[in-house]
Amino acid sequence: MITTPTRQDFDHYMAPNYAPQQVIPVRGEGSRLWDQQGREFIDFAGGIAVNSLGHCHPVLVKAIKEQSEKLWHLSNVFTNEPALKLAEALVKRTFADKVYLCSSGGEANEAALKLARRYAVDHFGEHKDKIISFTQSFHGRTFFTVSVGGQPKYSQGFGPVPGGILHATFNDLDSVRQLMGEDTCAIMVEPMQGEGGIVPATQAFLQGLRDLCDANDALLIFDEVQTGVGRSGELYAYKNFGITPDILTSAKSLGGGFPVGAMLTTEAIAKSLAIGTHGSTYGGNALASAVALAAVEFIDTPEVLDGVKKRHALFREHLEAINHKYGVFKEIRGMGMLMGAEMSPDYHDRAKDILPLAIEEGVMALIAGPNVLRMAPSLVIPEADIEEGMAGLERAIKRLVAKG
Repeated sequence: MITTPTRQDFDHYMAPNYAPQQVIPVRGEGSRLWDQQGREFIDFAGGIAVNSLGHCHPVLVKAIKEQSEKLWHLSNVFTNEPALKLAEALVKRTFADKVYLCSSGGEANEAALKLARRYAVDHFGEHKDKIISFTQSFHGRTFFTVSVGGQPKYSQGFGPVPGGILHATFNDLDSVRQLMGEDTCAIMVEPMQGEGGIVPATQAFLQGLRDLCDANDALLIFDEVQTGVGRSGELYAYKNFGITPDILTSAKSLGGGFPVGAMLTTEAIAKSLAIGTHGSTYGGNALASAVALAAVEFIDTPEVLDGVKKRHALFREHLEAINHKYGVFKEIRGMGMLMGAEMSPDYHDRAKDILPLAIEEGVMALIAGPNVLRMAPSLVIPEADIEEGMAGLERAIKRLVAKG
């Protein structure tokens, strides 16, 4: 039996599909983490846009403690109070009438895609099955969602991909028009591409997708797994654009670190997800629902959402100041507390080289592909932590530049 696990134990016992950093965090509080040796880090990674309120936020700790002493899991043979309260909270705060609960973003997107095809069959016939997505998009790791995602590296080597999936160019409406037809059942889009490089959609592009769907009896699906629950400065990013989807998916920040996902849609569309058409063993789990409800209620307030916008401005100000000194970034972009800094030509594909240097300087960050430094910290990260973290990031970038 392992007494004190090491990074080498990962290589010994775990499947090799991940390559984690060498440090092993053992404790977190707010936007700070401590590893096995007691070293302290500022967390700009946020569990890949998951830890919406940082680590061990008192509101979430209280919710899980209270629910853990009442009821954990029933399965969907029964319903439970936390799941119903969460669904009600999401409906009251969004365009949706109905909610499907699951355990992850991939599951939420799988449900959305299946529902779109089922709705098309129910209302127009089996010929209407084409799904349009976008190059560089990412929608999950199930075989259906990874095929809809526009990054072939994630689906190659697993056999034939599902048919009826087409890929247009993000922010290029003409490329969508060329693929759109009476056989199109849905367009799936991220309001801001996450894994594809933190690239926001334009207002005109999303409005154009809405118009194309309306004109062709197709459904518009917004994948808000990464942009949702306050991450963009609104509860959901579609509110920033004033463009309402037919189906919306949510996960990551929804549970603040506890695995939970949701698909939101209208009553008319939800009717196609009839009894027996889809399911999830853990979907609507009482523990997950209680934590997610606490997160949604805490985040969906002017104080938190306005604070996200202010923190975005601080991050941008610091990143621009660093770039003024070292010239490592071509562009800084993003929304709210999901930001990306694309590397300049002289440092092309070097974003990944920043991560271990940043860890040595006490900062945890992310990448979105090899050429974009990504940050997705707590929505309520203190300004002092932003200052300290950015100082560490600047030291790491200075070291990168010194290496040449």
